[in-house]
Amino acid sequence: MIDSHCHLDHEPLFSDLKNVIQRSKDVGIEKLLTISTSLDSFSKIKQLIHQDEIIYGTVGIHPHESDKNILTSTQLVQNLIENEKIIGIGETGLDFYYNNSDREKQISSFKEHIEASIETKSPLIVHSRNAEIETYEILNSYKNNDLKILMHCFTGSKEFSKKLLLLDSYFSASGIITFKNSLDLQDTFKSLPLEKILIETDSPFLAPIPNRGKKNEPSFIDFTAAKLAEIKEISKSKIDEITTNNFNKLFFN
Repeated sequence: MIDSHCHLDHEPLFSDLKNVIQRSKDVGIEKLLTISTSLDSFSKIKQLIHQDEIIYGTVGIHPHESDKNILTSTQLVQNLIENEKIIGIGETGLDFYYNNSDREKQISSFKEHIEASIETKSPLIVHSRNAEIETYEILNSYKNNDLKILMHCFTGSKEFSKKLLLLDSYFSASGIITFKNSLDLQDTFKSLPLEKILIETDSPFLAPIPNRGKKNEPSFIDFTAAKLAEIKEISKSKIDEITTNNFNKLFFN
């Protein structure tokens, strides 16, 4: 298995890294992709990627940080080139859940990340919440640039997923698919092609059932993989194999 999206720079993971990594390996995790959300986050990630061979990282600014953290496409590209185990751009995107007044800054930052992704041919890790129309319109405006899109912690509508598939997007399932009230999301993942699905924890957030309410960690991905296997009506070992292959195809081909 591969945890395609975690935040090892966040507590309680950062101060317990050795044990977190060991528990990850114990459940069969081959790679951990720890995701940058701010300038401070990225400075920690540059340290983390050297702590164990299974840890990889990204460079990027979360939409909620785009008003006080700025990375131009040139800076994003440079940081990716300088660090061999930095393999993606993000997380970036749009989050209008809190009706933020910084929408234009989010959009500007998103476009800088997209341009860096195109220049480096690196996957773009996209966060989208309460912004389906705007997210799709921006991504679609770059459709002739062979974007490599990963929709992180996808919770969007089935209609949104259909439009994103036209852009050859990948979709990452988080612990949310295990929640009892996520029937619509489960139905959406049931409809998605197996070759377009990854799994993630988004730890330390969004712990899956049966650990909901606890601080999440990469090893809990086992529960998300099991639920996804149930949804797709195949064995968990097959889900582990498929999602691992999909990750490696997206990030290493």
